[in-house]
Amino acid sequence: MDTLATGLTFRDATDADVVELVALIESAYRGEASRAGWTTEADILEGQRTDPEGVRAVIKSADSRLLTVEREGRIVACCQLEHRGDHAYFGMFSVSPALQGAGLGKVIIAEAERQARAAWGVTEMHMTVISVRDDLIAWYERRGYRRTGRMTPFPYGDERFGIPLRDDLQFELLVKELG
Repeated sequence: MDTLATGLTFRDATDADVVELVALIESAYRGEASRAGWTTEADILEGQRTDPEGVRAVIKSADSRLLTVEREGRIVACCQLEHRGDHAYFGMFSVSPALQGAGLGKVIIAEAERQARAAWGVTEMHMTVISVRDDLIAWYERRGYRRTGRMTPFPYGDERFGIPLRDDLQFELLVKELG
């Protein structure tokens, strides 16, 4: 294992993690702090990315896990894994902006895929990405995900998902076959 992955602890989130997880997710996607990393959505969305209720719902759901990644006792990343029949859904992927660009995301997504296969026997991982996020989609393609061209509308008017700064947002389904 490379030094980047050394010292990482993977575990399921608990209610005690909610405040720290919301702060992490917000820092990775929204506001000026997010600009320290490359996954920011600050140029296309304002407002919140999630809230305590949204994080708690993932933690409590019987078919879902919020995989939490710690280093030296601090939460540095997280992702949602949800069992949906023959596939798993991957979402809420957040890496601390200060740690982005160093390869941590690759380690985490590989572990998430491994855990989804082991826990649920799924053969595919699905995710949705805002279709204008070309750099992010390219990163997922390098990890083996393929674009499907299947789009779902962005929930304009529902501020729980943010306040759009443009009118052409939609989600594209990306899929990866799991070996």
